[in-house]
Amino acid sequence: MTLLTTWPESGPETVVRRTSDPVEIAAALAVVGVRYEQWPVREDVPADADSDTVFAAYRTEIDKLNAEEGFRTVDVVALHPPAGDDPEWAGKARAARQKFLAEHTHDDDDEVRFFVAGAGIFYLHVGGEVHAVYCEKGDLLGVPRGTTHWFDMGTSPAFTAIRFFHEEDGWIGTFTGSPIADRFPDFDEIHAGYAA
Repeated sequence: MTLLTTWPESGPETVVRRTSDPVEIAAALAVVGVRYEQWPVREDVPADADSDTVFAAYRTEIDKLNAEEGFRTVDVVALHPPAGDDPEWAGKARAARQKFLAEHTHDDDDEVRFFVAGAGIFYLHVGGEVHAVYCEKGDLLGVPRGTTHWFDMGTSPAFTAIRFFHEEDGWIGTFTGSPIADRFPDFDEIHAGYAA
């Protein structure tokens, strides 16, 4: 279930908003120009499904969004812990997480993701507030170009997502250099509190 938590940019001591109501989430995010919607969940698609399986399951929704937005590239990204201990995977997961944890923007493209499986949190730093959007399977989030944000997949990432790009170059971030992400609860803390 999706969760939106909003704090002042000064820190998480005061909660401005906390809701899991999809209608409230969509309305609150629309005010800051962020697209939020829920697509049907395909329970027959395994969490670790390959790209072809994911594309086949969501072809109707992908085609509709492409027609509306004119995306040029669509791909599937997935990170799932292997069965058993794998130090190499742990290192890859750490590196992947670190890439997105610092506040950044995208100058030439929106960041649009649909969660097929698992979860992740987009932190949107807009209008003097930080909005943490805990996304799970079935959630689509569209962060407009130029919006300062960061993303956390947790210390043990487990998700599959469809990514949409207007530009063929894919993900290109412009980092702000701000340490703001360090002041707010990370994925693991929010996930533990929300799952309890």
